[in-house]
Amino acid sequence: MSRHRGTGPSQRSLHPLAWWIWAAGMAVTAIKTTNPLLLAMIAAVVIFVVAARRTAAPWSRSLTFFLRLGLIVIAIRIVVEIVFNQRLPGHVLFVLPHLTLPHWAAGVYIGGPVALEAILEAFLDGLRLAVILVCFGAANSLASPYRLLRCLPAVLYEAGVAVTVALAFAPEIVITIASVREARRLRGRATRGLAGLRGMAIPVLEGALDRSLQLASSMDSRGYGRRDGTNRSTRRRATSATVIGLLAVVVGVYGVLAVGSLFGLGLPILAAGIALCALGLSVGGKRTTRTRYRPDPWRWPEWVVAASGLCALAGLAAAEALGSTSVQFSFYPLAVPGLPVLACVGILVALVPAIAAPAPPATVGPKALGEPATLEPSAVAKAVTFGAAGSRPTVVEGGR
Repeated sequence: MSRHRGTGPSQRSLHPLAWWIWAAGMAVTAIKTTNPLLLAMIAAVVIFVVAARRTAAPWSRSLTFFLRLGLIVIAIRIVVEIVFNQRLPGHVLFVLPHLTLPHWAAGVYIGGPVALEAILEAFLDGLRLAVILVCFGAANSLASPYRLLRCLPAVLYEAGVAVTVALAFAPEIVITIASVREARRLRGRATRGLAGLRGMAIPVLEGALDRSLQLASSMDSRGYGRRDGTNRSTRRRATSATVIGLLAVVVGVYGVLAVGSLFGLGLPILAAGIALCALGLSVGGKRTTRTRYRPDPWRWPEWVVAASGLCALAGLAAAEALGSTSVQFSFYPLAVPGLPVLACVGILVALVPAIAAPAPPATVGPKALGEPATLEPSAVAKAVTFGAAGSRPTVVEGGR
């Protein structure tokens, strides 16, 4: 009889919130710049860390899905700019037949001259959004959605079903795509092209939503959201602190991300909002009692991973504060972008999780990661048939 070996300290799954903080820092860094070299560095760092520290779990393939989605976003942004161009001045590449619109549609143009500067601006906008999608896909590839849900504050249990479906939908849709594609391939049906997309779209969306709802139902059947009685004044103080904190977070995020706003004023407001939210969630969470099975530890690797993602944002903010003009791409006049040293150093520091994060467990399963078991795509094509009474079951592979 074989005995399961537990994973040691060097082989454990990093806390999911650490990966999300790291990915959020990289995504905000991408929002703050239009330099294509910096955006390419952010994408390369994220992809390298995912390749070094992802597990063999089905949701670890989410990054490929978001990479393809990013390419589609870039193509759509360029096409929209060509058709509905802003007629910006610059080097005209070609001229499209234009359509005259009525007076109430003033400011909207269809066709006309297309300038090189407009194409570059559309490409960089699409590239920035694609890099943000890659960062989001990295968080989905590295962090288990099941373990992430266990880290939610207790005060959010009332919205547990909605949060469960929202957070688990993206990983589940990747798992469902692989399962449906494997099943169609074994049945001899198309899996690529327009025919494959037409046959897979509805089953994939329906299957991913069903799996997310099943996860929410299983959590509800285990007492998810059970509350303890607290007085009304405590609930009001917790709710007020949470609402005011969320408003301060919104104002602080706008102050940090908006071009031309006071960056130095946005950070204190953001920090105060986070502190108020933490206070409100902590006080409000006392009314919910539960026991936690195998809680995820927060040790020095989690601190290092979270801080490395924030270092990229800090390096870019320092470069802007020192007046570096290479953070943003210059369209008028066109010039080859440079590389701000501080921003590059901050982005390269984000490579630290590839070394500091614990090595992923060699065996992925409920015992190793503390999450429900998931059928592999090859298991979809298997069926067990039973013969007469007393006969042994026969496992039949799909297609044979």
